[in-house]
Amino acid sequence: MTALIELKNLTKTFGRKAALSQVSLTIPEGKIIGLLGPNGSGKSTLFKLMNGLLRPTSGEILINGLAPGMESKKIISYLPERTYLNEWMKIRDLLAFFRDFYPDFDEVKAKEILKVLSLEENHPLKTLSKGNKEKVQLILVMSRKSKLYLLDEPIGGVDPAARDFILKTILGNYMEDSTMIISTHLIHDIEQIFDDVILLKEGEVYAYDRVDHLREENEKSIDALFREVFKC
Repeated sequence: MTALIELKNLTKTFGRKAALSQVSLTIPEGKIIGLLGPNGSGKSTLFKLMNGLLRPTSGEILINGLAPGMESKKIISYLPERTYLNEWMKIRDLLAFFRDFYPDFDEVKAKEILKVLSLEENHPLKTLSKGNKEKVQLILVMSRKSKLYLLDEPIGGVDPAARDFILKTILGNYMEDSTMIISTHLIHDIEQIFDDVILLKEGEVYAYDRVDHLREENEKSIDALFREVFKC
């Protein structure tokens, strides 16, 4: 398989604390990958580094052969854990923002999904429930035709019905030659869609393997393996 992401001895420190330490990974195209680890294991830091929002202390990142920057950002669709969208903006403003900012944004697709949810374009983001805000943000991110999707806790803090919708949206709009990396603590609810998982422990790679192989080798689910490794 063609490598989409290459991480070579990637290290990021904040003062004396290492958020990531000597991380080396090669991630191919066409995978849905779970990025798993407890709080403070380096998941969000890794996403920010891949998206060019942070710079490595040492080591190298290549996204489709490119160092993080303007060109690599063109092929990355990123859903941060905390929204960067302004609460005063209406849904139609958000559609216009994505249309103007991202050439690969499929506005027709976004509007179709919004219509299914009965979300009116004149609704300001601040008037929506937490679950509907999460849905709107995910719809915007998944309506881009990107090579790499980075989703940081896309189902955190929403009710089970909203989680089901979010998973359907992810799978229904995922392009098979793209790669999607999903960070989540709700492993039981989402592990069925993963091809591979990366386990981060204290900023280092504890494991990176196929889900089926990990389940067979450990004779337990990924959720159970996570709880055993991290004692939670």
